[in-house]
Amino acid sequence: MLSVIDWSRPWYDAIRDAAGRLDSDQHFRDSFTAQAAALGLHNHAGLPLSFVPQESLPDGTAYEEFIGATGGVPTRDNLHDFFNGLVWLSFPRIKVQLNALQAAQIARDGVGKSRGPARDGATIFDENAALLVVRDCAAGHGLTAALREHRWREAFLERRASFGPDAQVWLFGHALMEKLVAPRKAITAHTRVVVAGDEFFTWNHAERRAWIDATVAHQLEAEVITTAGFTPMQALGVPGWWPDQDEAFYNDQAVFRPKRQPA
Repeated sequence: MLSVIDWSRPWYDAIRDAAGRLDSDQHFRDSFTAQAAALGLHNHAGLPLSFVPQESLPDGTAYEEFIGATGGVPTRDNLHDFFNGLVWLSFPRIKVQLNALQAAQIARDGVGKSRGPARDGATIFDENAALLVVRDCAAGHGLTAALREHRWREAFLERRASFGPDAQVWLFGHALMEKLVAPRKAITAHTRVVVAGDEFFTWNHAERRAWIDATVAHQLEAEVITTAGFTPMQALGVPGWWPDQDEAFYNDQAVFRPKRQPA
């Protein structure tokens, strides 16, 4: 199953360190648990984080509720849950905050047919988010504005040089990572912009990831998350993430659609 993953792809940069620490002699679920213990990871209730078989989740108990109550993350033997585990190990503070939000909403409102705007926002974040870290400067803010207005040619071609020096894309959503095992041009991330100071771009990879984890978790603790906080971004449109990203590539309006104007 795991042999289908091409770890050289740039969209796996955020989780590659955790993947590299996997013990090939163990089921990945057990290796995740060992890594979590070594890192001292806990859920929002202070319980040690572990990765347990899906069968450990009792019938009628919500997934997020179970994690909050036990610290165990039900993990199936598939790519979706494999990537989920790697994100837990790479961005544990964000995952804990999302789980705390989900568990609190379930405790208050029950599971029900509708998740509500807060749980919808948390689910979208968990499954399909990309974190676009931009430098707090004119170039970073200009790129953000172009993406939010769906000015794709400007964002990906005219401002191409901003990616790297003034902007970096870090994938978070595990369903998004699973989709990108078989990359398609139309795969789109729900993108959250994170503004960073100059020092961020001088740090090494682990330091940048830790800063993102702490900063975004703190933001989530202080805000009401909804789906309105995201902007779409085609993953393979990110400069350097796919070959032949010329003008014709971005002129494909079936993928790079202009922003819908209000009626």
